Amino acid sequence: MNQISTEEIEGFLHDLSHGSLEISGRLVDASNATLYASCKSKDRTLACIYKPIAGERPLWDFPDGTLANREYLTFLLSYWLGLHLVPPTVLRDGPYGTGMVQLWMDIDEKIDLMEFFKQDHPALRKLALLDLIANNTDRKIGHLIPTSDGSVYGCDHGVTFHSEDKLRTVLWQWAGENFTSDELEILKLAKMLLGTEKREIVLGLIEEDELIAAIGRIDRAISTGKFPDPSQDWPAVPWPPF
Repeated sequence: MNQISTEEIEGFLHDLSHGSLEISGRLVDASNATLYASCKSKDRTLACIYKPIAGERPLWDFPDGTLANREYLTFLLSYWLGLHLVPPTVLRDGPYGTGMVQLWMDIDEKIDLMEFFKQDHPALRKLALLDLIANNTDRKIGHLIPTSDGSVYGCDHGVTFHSEDKLRTVLWQWAGENFTSDELEILKLAKMLLGTEKREIVLGLIEEDELIAAIGRIDRAISTGKFPDPSQDWPAVPWPPF
């Protein structure tokens, strides 16, 4: 797997933050305004996705105008943890106001997602762990991006970090399995980053009760030492699953 390097990520983040955004299309299947764009900097042009806050559809269980923040925080968490499972993402102003801008990743068209998502793949397992920490309520099959270089990314993280437990995912292969020692270290590091080292940044993106809940979920995961089983109290798989 040719994982993207930290230096490359920092370069993408710089260009996505400072380049000129030009809209060229819209992903019509998305429930919120999801615009295909190019980000032109001095040395290159990057294909990207731009989701303006103004185009977010109100949800009954998430505060209005917060989905871009949650997308950005999920990227930051993945980046801080060294997982690199979310394409480089920034919050910035754009043609339709402030929004989330994320590097476009081309999916490997040779991979059948309907078969891929069921595999015991190490990157998918890491993504399941990230979703547990972020309380992702919408991990669909179509939100998985395996690329031709062997990397795997996840996208569409707007409905994360809710104060209530709302994990909904198609990645239940490891339910009830013990965490590895590396996974336990990731959980401990996530607690430290969210709770202390990066706390001010996190509280600029979500509410304090949501942060407290996230830390509580991490503590419970460390205490049980296992991936959770699907909940009996709410749908465990998003609908539609793709």
